[in-house]
Amino acid sequence: MTTFRISEAAALLGVSSDTVRRWVDAGKLAAERDEHGHRQVSGPDLAAFARSQIAAGDDGGRSSARNRFRGIVTEVVRDAVMAQVEIAAGPFRVVSLMSRQAADELGLEPGVVAIAVIKSTNVVVEIPDQERV
Repeated sequence: MTTFRISEAAALLGVSSDTVRRWVDAGKLAAERDEHGHRQVSGPDLAAFARSQIAAGDDGGRSSARNRFRGIVTEVVRDAVMAQVEIAAGPFRVVSLMSRQAADELGLEPGVVAIAVIKSTNVVVEIPDQERV
């Protein structure tokens, strides 16, 4: 079974290690001690917790898109017809191409908080090299 150190779980959840420790101490996230006394979270427990966090963060809006990344606009490049908008959402860079009119109507400029809503019928899943068996 895959297990994650507190720092790895924090990186996957997009929070600090201290936050994960507080969740473990509060009994919100199960963790066991390894032979060195370090806390580890099992993969299935981390996945279940992540799913519960997603459900808790649901804003109640109605949309068929499930992939929502809240972030800050870092760059907007406009031409006469189109705009390229870059959003930093945690460690992720999301780039959207839209009409210039849409970008103008939304008031998209660097520093604006925005949510990238993504719906795709094609999702590529990769496993990092260091985790391949």
